[in-house]
Amino acid sequence: MKMKSGIKKDPFHIITALHRISSTTTATTSSPISLISSLPFNTPLTHSLSILLLWHALLIIIFITIVSHFSHMALHNLPLKFLIFCLIKGVLGTTFTFSNKCDYTVWPGILGTPALDTTGFELARGKSRSIQAPAGWSGRFWGRTRCNFDGLGHGSCATGDCGSGQMECNGAGAAPPATLAEFTLGSGSGTQDFYDVSLVDGYNIQMIVEVSGGSGGCGTTGCVDDLNQRCPSELRVADGGGCKSACDTFGTPEYCCQGAFGSPAACRPTAYSALFKSACPKSYSYAFDDATSTFTCTGAEDYTVVFCPSIHSDSIKWKAGNMSHDSLNALYDLYARLASGSPVITNPCLLNLMLGLAIYVISIWHTSFLML
Repeated sequence: MKMKSGIKKDPFHIITALHRISSTTTATTSSPISLISSLPFNTPLTHSLSILLLWHALLIIIFITIVSHFSHMALHNLPLKFLIFCLIKGVLGTTFTFSNKCDYTVWPGILGTPALDTTGFELARGKSRSIQAPAGWSGRFWGRTRCNFDGLGHGSCATGDCGSGQMECNGAGAAPPATLAEFTLGSGSGTQDFYDVSLVDGYNIQMIVEVSGGSGGCGTTGCVDDLNQRCPSELRVADGGGCKSACDTFGTPEYCCQGAFGSPAACRPTAYSALFKSACPKSYSYAFDDATSTFTCTGAEDYTVVFCPSIHSDSIKWKAGNMSHDSLNALYDLYARLASGSPVITNPCLLNLMLGLAIYVISIWHTSFLML
């Protein structure tokens, strides 16, 4: 196709033309306004330049409007915070944040490799605490309840006790029944994290895991229903502080997925695991419950473990009785985030990146007029 004279089929033809014009203008026409005013009107170049300017202005307005609407931080601080955040993340790895929404104190327990800065601590009602984990870390978190520790950190817990006799678990795991949040972090940039909430060792506390940032799924999972209220009598702990698994209670191969039942094909859901699954559909209910219980995420900035999110799964099911499975999951994720007190949009890197792109567009737009 024959092209119009004077206009090259080049995405940078406008800037190329500006270079040509700016090289012939005097010093008095070097500013953007004077440069524009020196251009001839009613030419293809002028029309193209006008369209380009309008698009730049529109993009800038869109970016700044979105960022200023959703971000609660001062705009002039965002680029610096973004840079500092990304540098810290690159050095320290993944952040785990523990948030206690219960009406009582919880003592999180930690078991994993390599060992983190703490293996157990006190988390008062309404408080939160963050720790860092390196790439490749693998382990689990759980909540201990009704603990009694002295001033030296010696003591024990009624549920989830790790048997160390101290607030720090020091490499010991949770005594069943205990709700577990399990993680295997990717070994480096671009690799997947795997995580789940498991009731295979029983249940002692409501818990969800939510994700900030990342790509490739990154869904909220966990158990928001209080299984202690619907636990069958044969599985219930004597004081009502937990609900044991069928494996821990009966110890038979069909419940423990062992021996002849040691494969996904042979070990099927039981009436007990089905009860757990109906109450907590995203959690592991038995050993081979992988399909609906394992979650992945790439590049997550923060995993938040929330104890006692203040919602009830029954109310969600009642309101969403006619929804599709995917819609119900989306509603579950939204309710879980709202209940934990976290914003629905939780990716500071994304918000900062949008502002960075806006600044980049402004700089390119301005520089394109001043280049000599």
